[in-house]
Amino acid sequence: MKMGMDLEGKRAVVTGSTKGIGLAIAQSLVAEGAKVVISSRHQDNVQDTLESLNLSARDQVSGKVCDVREANQVRDLIQHCVQTFGGIDIQVNNAGIGIFRTVEEMSLQEWRDTLATNLDGVFYGCHFAIPEMKKNGGGFIINVGSLAGVNAFPQGAAYNASKFGLVGFSEALMQEVRYDDIRVANIMPGSVATEFSRTQDKSSWKLSASDVAEVVLETLKRHPRCLTSRIEMRPSKPLKK
Repeated sequence: MKMGMDLEGKRAVVTGSTKGIGLAIAQSLVAEGAKVVISSRHQDNVQDTLESLNLSARDQVSGKVCDVREANQVRDLIQHCVQTFGGIDIQVNNAGIGIFRTVEEMSLQEWRDTLATNLDGVFYGCHFAIPEMKKNGGGFIINVGSLAGVNAFPQGAAYNASKFGLVGFSEALMQEVRYDDIRVANIMPGSVATEFSRTQDKSSWKLSASDVAEVVLETLKRHPRCLTSRIEMRPSKPLKK
């Protein structure tokens, strides 16, 4: 049976990839033989993750500091992948933040940072990756969204706005680039046991970062005639209310 993308030797950028979901995705891609550029806003996090990943994947992993709120830094991140590995085949827009306050209590800067990270950062990643993917004859863009993109909740106005926006952005982009052989998928997990969790509760009922990484790999490997463009993930047995 013919599968989708063979990940051996493919070139990937994963934003926000020194911890949590992003790190799990980077690790999974490396294990499949892909060449991966990791990123974080903090140099020490990049360096520590590079040292860890390179123990088993020397010359397969590179890294660069990137604040996805800054367009020029995202452009430089994409170019780092192109210059280091010769191109880019996979762009995983994972970097995100969650600030949970009422609209009244949220500061103007917190609002701007949430939208800039969770929505502007994805636009920048796609904007700069797409021309490079076209040079290679195609590619795959994975946007890591959230079930908060379809389910609003109190104190989530900024986060909901960014993730609802990401749903529309991803679906419009998918239609724009599908005939350039660039596929776009929005992965939307629910509660995941990571540092990002609102409650810091690592209970076993939650999804794990590796669950999300597994779905990313399955999406990349799916037969090219089939695109799962929007994938909702949720815990099988959340706590009863």
